[in-house]
Amino acid sequence: MAEKEATVYIVDVGQSMGETRYGRGETDLDWAMRYVWDKITSTVATGRKTALVGVIGLRTDETDNELGEEEAFEHISVLQPISQILMPNLRDLRGKIQLSGTNSAISAIVIAIQMIASYCKKLKYKRKIVLVTSGRGSMDIDDIQEITKKIKKDDMELVILGVDFDDPEYGVKEEDKDMMKAGNESALKTLAEDCDGVFGTLEQAVAELGIPRIKPVRPVPSYKGQLTLGDTSAYETALAIDVERYPHTMVAKPPSASQFVARVETTNEGESMQSSHTIAAGDSGPLIDGKTASMEDLTAVKNTRIYQVDDEDAAGGKRDVVREELAKGYEYGRTAVHISESDENVTKLETRASLDIIGFVQKDTYERYMNMSVSCVIVAQKANAKASMALSSLVHALFELDSYAVARLVTKDDKAPVLLLLAPFFDVDYECLVDVQLPFTEDMRNYRFPPLDKVVTVSGKILKEHRNLPTDQLMKAMSNYVDQMDLSTFAKDDEGEPVEYMQMDETYSPLLHRIDQVVRWRAVHPSEPIPLPYEILTKFAQPPQELLNLAKKNLDSLIAAADVKKVPPKQKGRKRDHDQPKPLSGLNVEELLGRQKRTKISTENAIPEFKQMLATTEDPGAIQDASRQMSQIIISQIKHSLADSGYGRATEGLRVTREELISLEEPTIYNDFLKDLKQKLLAGELGGDRREMWWEIRRNHLGLITNKQSTLSKVTDEEAKQFLLTK
Repeated sequence: MAEKEATVYIVDVGQSMGETRYGRGETDLDWAMRYVWDKITSTVATGRKTALVGVIGLRTDETDNELGEEEAFEHISVLQPISQILMPNLRDLRGKIQLSGTNSAISAIVIAIQMIASYCKKLKYKRKIVLVTSGRGSMDIDDIQEITKKIKKDDMELVILGVDFDDPEYGVKEEDKDMMKAGNESALKTLAEDCDGVFGTLEQAVAELGIPRIKPVRPVPSYKGQLTLGDTSAYETALAIDVERYPHTMVAKPPSASQFVARVETTNEGESMQSSHTIAAGDSGPLIDGKTASMEDLTAVKNTRIYQVDDEDAAGGKRDVVREELAKGYEYGRTAVHISESDENVTKLETRASLDIIGFVQKDTYERYMNMSVSCVIVAQKANAKASMALSSLVHALFELDSYAVARLVTKDDKAPVLLLLAPFFDVDYECLVDVQLPFTEDMRNYRFPPLDKVVTVSGKILKEHRNLPTDQLMKAMSNYVDQMDLSTFAKDDEGEPVEYMQMDETYSPLLHRIDQVVRWRAVHPSEPIPLPYEILTKFAQPPQELLNLAKKNLDSLIAAADVKKVPPKQKGRKRDHDQPKPLSGLNVEELLGRQKRTKISTENAIPEFKQMLATTEDPGAIQDASRQMSQIIISQIKHSLADSGYGRATEGLRVTREELISLEEPTIYNDFLKDLKQKLLAGELGGDRREMWWEIRRNHLGLITNKQSTLSKVTDEEAKQFLLTK
């Protein structure tokens, strides 16, 4: 179970926070709220009921707190009581953060202490107070010692971040600072240090928002039992160690999207009516009837699965059946092979949870490409000194012999076994085994490829010099270029020593953290443009420009040695009144082979001959003739098809015709043919009921050519869509 947390944010909303300073382009309040919103939305994203948040407004116009009757606690408002904060609470909070009056930040800390003490009582909570202020209001520091004692007694963490506060270590110092702010800053710094808290400038906190935070995850064991070597039930010398297995590395995935549809209400007359409720200002949602929808206007998408079988007596030739009436089958090629439940039980392997070492391999004989999974660690059972000593002995033995162990793992009874490779691992504080999954023989696929350093002719002769083999000059140029682009020593550390440019702990997944950034931003800013990705996420997307400049000379040498030539851009269309593209070699293959222009397309080799006929003509009449012949062949294939045996050839012919006529900018020919084909299919004029062929056309997206696909087409996307849907 995750640790319980209670965090209270104190936000200074005084009039001085509405000023814009030092060319920032936004008010101090908006700048400070960058940090606060980031922290709160990160908590909301976890969805944990044990992560609680409270928000206090400092220097508000109104007074709303438990101690508000006392003068010292006026103009302090509890904007969000300590609770799990959800999206509706977040939207309400956005409207409450407004500029207003004046009061003491110390008094707000007292209110935060009171809120945490009242809610958490003596329960085990991680308690935290975060104060964000400009330090420009008046401040009463008479009770600061009592506050310090209370914070330390209740084991609270105090974080104070100030707008333009001085921080010599970070390099921030505000010039010409007024005396009141300097005194308040000094008092707050003393308070944070006395409470063993954190005191810093807001500039550093905002700058570090772009650095993705590592999410702590409590590991869950995937196996608890014995690691055995030998049969413990038959031999006394067999080895058995009580161990636990935990994940070491896991694949982090971005949050998935949820599917919603507009909620439909039913009237008394039985008619459906789509909701068109408009939510309050600040909310965001999809548009329904031109108005923004709230979550109450939406409903989750639910999937319903219907099973059908062929039945000539049923309407439409299909009959619905319940799932219990179906038998399980497995795909074997294109055939569904039935297997009964009794037969399946015979083939099922009965296993028990175990982890057995079945062999050892030398470290230098293992290939890294055999790894099939993320890694896990195997450690000794907690509070078991005997198991710790035994596992340590095994780890050291494997390390000293440069060996790995191969083990058979069954995590739970009756689960399929897997093979693991166990490797020794040492750290300062612990020793363990690291495991990865190995493939079975059935998982291995062997492919033969020609060698890269020689060419073997049909007669068996080995050639070391060939146009497909790199020359010594090319190999040297490539080697020099690779050496020049080396990133392992390109960066410099604080002492000026060369270090790796792209270090592992500074490399983050752009997909994962960019989506997280966008989701958190949209939660607080529903209508503003999405910001650019953080620089740290795009830093390693391109090589450093300085390194590219240094390697420019080597790259030019490589291009010259490889004789690289620019490839002509691919032509988007072959207009019939333009010259046909010529090969780079300048040779006319048709003339060399002595081929004549084709005038007739055969049924046996229709597609290649259709392409050849179009490639050797510029006459519009010849294009129409070739398309007419191809259309007749497609119709014949459908008409004389035995059931659906000829639908595949007809569909492929239709696809090629469509692509070629788009390329030749003759969409009208195809569209007219498809309209005529649809009419004949649905009317049953092609040898009976051929509606399944029309479904194949829809499934393969072979509809009308639209004006987006060809400028000469007059068909819009909506018309093409309706054409496919209309039966």
